[in-house]
Amino acid sequence: MTDLASRAVDPRVTTHAPRAAFACMAVLAVVLGVGRFAFTPLLPLMLQNGTLDIRHGGWLASLNYAGYFLGAITCAALRFAAARVVKAGLVATVVLVLAMGVTNQFWIWAAVRFAAGVVSAWTFVFASQWGLRQLAERGANQWGGVIYAGPGIGIATTGLLVGAAGAHDASMGWLGFGIVSALLTACVWRTFATTPAAMGTPASHEAYATRATHATHATNAAPAVPAAPASGMRPSRFERSRVHRADAAWLIVLYGAPGFGYIITATFLPVIARAALPVGSVWPDLFWPMFGVALVVGALAAGRLPAHWDNRTLLAGCYVLQALGIGLGIIWPTAGGFAIGSMLIGLPFTAITMFAMREARRLHGDDAAGLMGYATAAYGLGQIVGPLVAAPIAAHTGSFSLALWLAAGALLAGAIGLIAVANVRGR
Repeated sequence: MTDLASRAVDPRVTTHAPRAAFACMAVLAVVLGVGRFAFTPLLPLMLQNGTLDIRHGGWLASLNYAGYFLGAITCAALRFAAARVVKAGLVATVVLVLAMGVTNQFWIWAAVRFAAGVVSAWTFVFASQWGLRQLAERGANQWGGVIYAGPGIGIATTGLLVGAAGAHDASMGWLGFGIVSALLTACVWRTFATTPAAMGTPASHEAYATRATHATHATNAAPAVPAAPASGMRPSRFERSRVHRADAAWLIVLYGAPGFGYIITATFLPVIARAALPVGSVWPDLFWPMFGVALVVGALAAGRLPAHWDNRTLLAGCYVLQALGIGLGIIWPTAGGFAIGSMLIGLPFTAITMFAMREARRLHGDDAAGLMGYATAAYGLGQIVGPLVAAPIAAHTGSFSLALWLAAGALLAGAIGLIAVANVRGR
């Protein structure tokens, strides 16, 4: 008994949690912060150089999100070790980012952005699954916020670098980001081993890992079931299965709302700000980095919240924050309004992802990759629709206001749905 207890707190095991968390953070910084969202700060330069117009920019954004959708719905069909998917995703992202900088042909850009979407979805889901499992087996779930700070670090860094570069050609930005991504990939490459021993779970620690996994399943991965009635009768297996499927379905449906809700701002924020503020203002280059910094703060703060809090209620609160941020930019289109709005949208951005992935693990445990993929697909579907709605409205009316109001409304509707589901399913 004493030996088992000593293993449960063995520092040789628990000190690997930070390593796993920071490695996954770097992965998400590359595949999401750069592979997906470097397009946002570079879009004004691409428009300025005449290589794109706003409609074609919308198409590139939607093609990327269409690829993300396809990647998400095919995650459940992948039968490869999570670490191998992550490694392949990192390499593919580096190649695709560099490809954006070596050509100006739209059809090549379209193919590259679509492929980047597929790769980012696969890598995100399997990095989440790998990282959350590593933390759960070590009893270190509080490090989850570090993982989901990765996209914010990538977003803030790319935004600041583009702002510092000024009016330089966008192709130089793509090439520079590809090189940085390659360096980060090299730094974390060896962390994603396919054997437990390489991540600090050698044979001498097998008892600890097994016990931690069982404990995690009992607290975080057990499917929600109705409370036993007063008579003491337990729900049937059929009833548990029905509730389990319903909870998973609601997660998929309602996780789609923030996909549409945030993406219009996330895609066109620098363009919207440049149109609203005086010519020559330095502020438009700072709103996207502000978004990224707020994202990091939100992810780290969310990781410290009590694990027993209902994920659906937390998601609803995040949706409301993003809706307020969008609305603020519409009714107060000044430097202050855009700054506060950017931070309100960024603060819960990856906290939303973390709570949704945590809910998926609560429902499906270590087999959550499929549910994570379907939920991510719903999110991706909203992202596809967003730019396709926003770009034509902006081109026709000369303003993004109507599209942004639609986005805020979608977030509020999603929040109401989550609160309703949490109350009904809770009972």
